[in-house]
Amino acid sequence: MTPLGSDAPSGSAPSPAQAGTTAPAPVLHNSVLERVGTEIAQGILPAGSVLTLARLEEESGVSRTVIREVVRILESMGMVESRRRVGVTVLPVSAWNVLDPQVIRWRLSGSERVAQLNRLTEMRLALEPTAARLAAARATPEVANELLELARQLRTLGEKGEGNQQPYLDADIAFHALLLAASGNDMLASLHGIVTEVLAGRTDLGLSPADPAPVSFDNHEGVAQAILDRDPDAAENYARGVVMEVWQELSEI
Repeated sequence: MTPLGSDAPSGSAPSPAQAGTTAPAPVLHNSVLERVGTEIAQGILPAGSVLTLARLEEESGVSRTVIREVVRILESMGMVESRRRVGVTVLPVSAWNVLDPQVIRWRLSGSERVAQLNRLTEMRLALEPTAARLAAARATPEVANELLELARQLRTLGEKGEGNQQPYLDADIAFHALLLAASGNDMLASLHGIVTEVLAGRTDLGLSPADPAPVSFDNHEGVAQAILDRDPDAAENYARGVVMEVWQELSEI
């Protein structure tokens, strides 16, 4: 059996699956990546597990080229290490890029999902109030008004009992992504994918109430209005209120 990450012997003819292949088919690539990534994230393939290209190729029914691309992506996430004559070894969580949105999504699908949501919410608590404070000093009136409109959409949808539906989630994601961008700090803005996965994961796990508490609408609108009013203290406090409410909900699970 050929170790994962090992090439065929020099001078050997390519297999039918390899011949003429220039890039893995996206659908096959994504399907295999999702399966293997999820199994690693959920501990089905624990740290120290050694896989081979041949095994993955056989289990997945795809070409060697697709398997190599999947391994390359997992290596970029710090989840595996490929070594010739050894294979591909699953690495411990300490080596993972735990802020990669895809890794976050895989971890949220496992048994430790609530603990993962708690950790992510703690991180949001450290980031979003600061982003709101910066936005109050840097955001244009047009951006502040867009935030206010999104906050009003959240109130309208939430008061109709649609807090756990896709339109509400879409508006919530748009609000928080825009808030991070409005900070004028490109590092904060780049974290929008993380917040998106947190919000989507909370909804997918059935933890988003159909009827959000009215204070949630007040806090979202308060953030936007404070940014429009150029009031950094109020913007920071309202943003902290938004995240603290989620944290409180999680603590009751």
